Amino acid sequence: MKDNTRKTLRFYWQTARSHKISLWLTVFSIAIANVVDSITPVYFKYFFNELSSGQAREVIVKSLLSILVVIAGLSFTRWLLWRVGGFATNFFESISMGDLSKRCFEYLHRHSYAYFSNNFTGSVVKKTKSFVSSFEVLADQLFYELLPSTVKVLIITLVLAKVNIFLGLGMLLWTLMFMVINWGFTKYKIKYDIQRSEAETTTSSFLADTVTNNTNIKLFNGYEKESWGYADLVDKLHKIRLFSWDLSAKFYALQSFLLVVLEIGIFYFAIRLWQREILTVGDFVLIQSYIIEVVMMVWDFGRVITRIYEHLAEAEEMTLILNTPHEIKDDLEACTLEVKSGEIKFDKVDFGYEDGDKVITNFNLTVNAGQTVALVGLSGSGKSTLMKLILRLHDIQKGKILIDGQDIAKVTQESLRSQISLVPQDPILFHRSLMENIRYGRFNASDKEVIEASKLAYCDEFISKLSKGYKTFVGERGIKLSGGERQRVAIARAILRNSPILILDEATSSLDSESEKYIQEALANLTKDKTVIVIAHRLSTIKKVDRIVVLDKGKIIEDGSHSQLIKKDKGIYKQLWDIQVGGFIK
Repeated sequence: MKDNTRKTLRFYWQTARSHKISLWLTVFSIAIANVVDSITPVYFKYFFNELSSGQAREVIVKSLLSILVVIAGLSFTRWLLWRVGGFATNFFESISMGDLSKRCFEYLHRHSYAYFSNNFTGSVVKKTKSFVSSFEVLADQLFYELLPSTVKVLIITLVLAKVNIFLGLGMLLWTLMFMVINWGFTKYKIKYDIQRSEAETTTSSFLADTVTNNTNIKLFNGYEKESWGYADLVDKLHKIRLFSWDLSAKFYALQSFLLVVLEIGIFYFAIRLWQREILTVGDFVLIQSYIIEVVMMVWDFGRVITRIYEHLAEAEEMTLILNTPHEIKDDLEACTLEVKSGEIKFDKVDFGYEDGDKVITNFNLTVNAGQTVALVGLSGSGKSTLMKLILRLHDIQKGKILIDGQDIAKVTQESLRSQISLVPQDPILFHRSLMENIRYGRFNASDKEVIEASKLAYCDEFISKLSKGYKTFVGERGIKLSGGERQRVAIARAILRNSPILILDEATSSLDSESEKYIQEALANLTKDKTVIVIAHRLSTIKKVDRIVVLDKGKIIEDGSHSQLIKKDKGIYKQLWDIQVGGFIK
């Protein structure tokens, strides 16, 4: 058994054993129901033996009715046990699947920003759903296929051995041989099932990516290109799927032949025993009943094992995620960040992404408490990276980042981010109501507080014009709103959060001039008594900040106020300013 399979089964068992009562009630009820089911044909044997006994009809009828009462009692007992087992299974599987869903959600969302940047959304969702649904399939196969088969094979072997030892051993050996062949075939086939599952995941991921980017496909005439790409993936999936299914079809042909051999062989042996007056007519009925039972069991055994391996293969994709250590972890002795003034200090910080050179080397910067500092520089200079490092979306390789003297690597991530409000350049909203999206800044805020924050961010004006107002759903990623409206919602969320540290990542880039004027006024109120870091591309928005830090390739090359930097004739800031203010006219 592969290591990932073991890990998957371990996850499932950990969840299952937390609901022991419903688990064992299910196992007990179904097991005893199958014992009863396997014993019932014995009484039909007695029934037919009485019919052929040659006694007076009155005596035979009396015996038949007595046997019928026993059969009725067994049938009712079996019915009752199956009902108990059915309800116990329903409870056990539903609550266990809920637990698995919660576990996946909680572990998945603690992966880092980089993890989600490197994985398709559709692929991750499929893996999560497959992991949970596979538990249901495996539990069903265990309770309704493997457990009944095991119980029935044991009971049938014992009963037939009592009739004739060779009948019992013959049935047992044939059944075990058949199951071993099934098992071997399934293990051989599983590698192709894994390939098929991976091909399905790749195809689903490609489809999800094209759906997400459907606007780009239209704008750049990418329909034909994407269609060819998707068709190629579907063709590859078709080939491996067809090969896998053809393997099954060939094996089922062999399986059918072996079943014919069993039935003919065991009846031939039974005829010889009857010829020697060892078997009765009732024994033939018993054997036929058991052959039908065994045929049904072993015929499905291959499908059951195949189904189990297929779903384990699908579940293992999520198992890999659950066994991937979280990239950003809280220190074992992490404490809660306490912000009293809001000073931010980068102390000899080194950082580089996994797939590239270092972005920041030996970086030192102190943002004083209550100060507003703008970060300026060309694309790739490290502005956004510094923002992500403050939020600890990545861990630095060397040095420290301190907030009020506290190393952010030594505090909990939750407490760190609770003290920081971010207004991103391209806000992404939930497909929920505007009220819920704004309240995300502070979950316990009242409707009145949400509306007040909206007014300060000048988004109450456009919200009040909507037919459903604050109950309006914004669409996936906020697509129903304009860029400017999304930014105002993000600003309202930051105002509501009211954290001592504020990061503005070109927070007014999507606003028209009039709206920007109002937002700048709102931001002026928001930034009072706060430490503010502004990532700026439009330099006109940062003229009044306390300090401007100019970056180039992860290093500080200029530092000062607007009036100071604009006086440096060969300064980078002055060159950028001249280009934005008058360069395009020249």
